Amino acid sequence: MVVPSPFVYWAQTDKIITLKIDLKNVVKPDVDIIDNKIKFYGKGIGAHGETQYGFSLDLFSSLKSDHEQSPTIRLYDNRVELILKKEKDAWWPRLTAQPQKPAWLKINFDLWKSEDGVDSDEEARDVMKDYPGMYDQLHKEEMGYRKEDFKKVYLIVYNLFQFIGFTNVLAVMGVRYAKLEYESVTDTYEHVGSAMKFLQLMQYLEVMHPMFGYTKGGVLVPFLQTSGRAFVLFVMIEAEPRMQTKPVVFYLFLIWGLIEVVRYPFYITQIYKKEIYLLTWLRYTLWIPLYPLGILCESIVILRNIPYFEETQKFSVSMPNEWNFAFHLPSLMRVYLLVLTFPGMFFVMSHMHKLRTVKLKPKVIIKKSK
Repeated sequence: MVVPSPFVYWAQTDKIITLKIDLKNVVKPDVDIIDNKIKFYGKGIGAHGETQYGFSLDLFSSLKSDHEQSPTIRLYDNRVELILKKEKDAWWPRLTAQPQKPAWLKINFDLWKSEDGVDSDEEARDVMKDYPGMYDQLHKEEMGYRKEDFKKVYLIVYNLFQFIGFTNVLAVMGVRYAKLEYESVTDTYEHVGSAMKFLQLMQYLEVMHPMFGYTKGGVLVPFLQTSGRAFVLFVMIEAEPRMQTKPVVFYLFLIWGLIEVVRYPFYITQIYKKEIYLLTWLRYTLWIPLYPLGILCESIVILRNIPYFEETQKFSVSMPNEWNFAFHLPSLMRVYLLVLTFPGMFFVMSHMHKLRTVKLKPKVIIKKSK
């Protein structure tokens, strides 16, 4: 049975934390506080009617644990109040240890005041005057939670969009192959090329996510991987119509699609902090056959394009000209092939091998002897 959480309103000074639990007619609540973790259970009337309610919070920092400084619990007809003493006198940037805030946790701008403005055993006081910076501090803290929630929603939407996009590309390719068999291969770019180009451009957002603090990790690796694909797709395939009908394009899009329809659902589970072992295993295992095959297909595209670009001289610049500058794309393609085929493959495979070792290493469980 899932125990619903009541609405909890919190506030702080530099010494204490107050929690107002929005439950009516609570008689004997069960409150358990250990270090920085608090658990509450109690029967009362709340948003779900009269039933058993409960919640658990990992607090940002520790509380005082000695008996003389034990938490104060106050029972009212329309609420339960907990007054918790901080172990160290300091403002907390947020209540919870993790940056994500539960939906039922709110900020109490009224602090200790009751609905009529007076506590049962204290004189009325304006805490905002006692702590003039409190409102701004709590408002910033609440906006920080909202910003974190926005980032989470944005990343989920982005990864879901990319997953649906690559799934659509694979579905179109699969349906056409089922109907036309090998005859559909030469028309692959005509039917899914536009979608693949759009999805590829969207992947440049993944280069910017670490820069804006939306994800962890470096910028160099995603930039090199995304730019490498973009070079093959836009310069090697889009710019040369004769390459668009080659069977290698079908196999290249198939490999790219298979990699991405596993990668993006894996990222979504990481946002929710859920571990699905099969998905994790696929994410860090499929690259073993698919990455070398993908690099092989990209190399074939570049190699087959060298005589085409020698013939057309597209993107090449010859001397003399007003800039006194020369550029020969086929020469760059030959150098790119050397870098892509050997050092590039080694770099990517080594990077993925390290990640696989970390993610799929067996968990060691140490049992304490009794």
